[in-house]
Amino acid sequence: MKIITAKTAGFCFGVRRAVDEVYRLIHEGAGPIYTLGPVIHNETVVRDLEEKGVRVIAEPEIPQIRKGTVVIRSHGVGKEIYEMIESQGLRCADVTCPFVLKIHRIVEKESLAGGHIVIIGDPDHAEVKGICGWCTGTFTVIRDSCDARAFQLPDAPKICVVSQTTFNHNKFQELVEILKEKSYDNHVLNTFSIINTICSATEERQKEAQEIASQVDTMLVIGGRHSSNTHKLYEICLEECENTYYIQTPVDLDSEMFHCGSYVGITAGASTPKKIIEEVQEHVRVKF
Repeated sequence: MKIITAKTAGFCFGVRRAVDEVYRLIHEGAGPIYTLGPVIHNETVVRDLEEKGVRVIAEPEIPQIRKGTVVIRSHGVGKEIYEMIESQGLRCADVTCPFVLKIHRIVEKESLAGGHIVIIGDPDHAEVKGICGWCTGTFTVIRDSCDARAFQLPDAPKICVVSQTTFNHNKFQELVEILKEKSYDNHVLNTFSIINTICSATEERQKEAQEIASQVDTMLVIGGRHSSNTHKLYEICLEECENTYYIQTPVDLDSEMFHCGSYVGITAGASTPKKIIEEVQEHVRVKF
């Protein structure tokens, strides 16, 4: 069995930084420790943190906390959440990804200047909700081509377009073209400011996954079932290799996945620990 594993597979900078900080807080004895949502979309890591006393909470629970440290994960949160944590007198450990913080600064600045913000991404994703929380004026979230075509150009001096950091790069370009066509039709192209805020590591990971999937007989995409960036990797790989599988651990593997040939590609989402990737590699090598 020939196996090729993506060099970009596994923890990205932002996720590694967030996880390391939570373990540092545990070692420091900064308890009780709360994370706003799972600090990582990986059940194994989250379970280990819970066993060490870290509690996952939702934003509405903050007013109920009397003491401790609240960790803002890499996805980031809206401005009002910082204010809520401060008003409770709680310690805030902010590990928002720097790429996400950059978007917060952009949308806040453009909103204050009177611009309308267009966020390309999943409106239900924590990162996008956080970005919306920094828009001081009007904004629109566009998920797909249907949303883009339905978008009505607002009466604003400027329209600023940004993207969720983990969005599919090719789809971002597709949606931007639809928006540009609207502006051409309405002769207001000069009001558009389009900023590609997709994380460079995400873009590299997607390109490498696509390249590997185009060469192999079977493609394995490893990641937590709630991981947005892993789902996007799966979609990209599936377009290149119809024998693509989304798995979480070696337990999900079975012989039927490898009936098409002997060349296997492996990639993994930004929340997948190196240990799990290595376990999948070894399982494929030994068992199949």
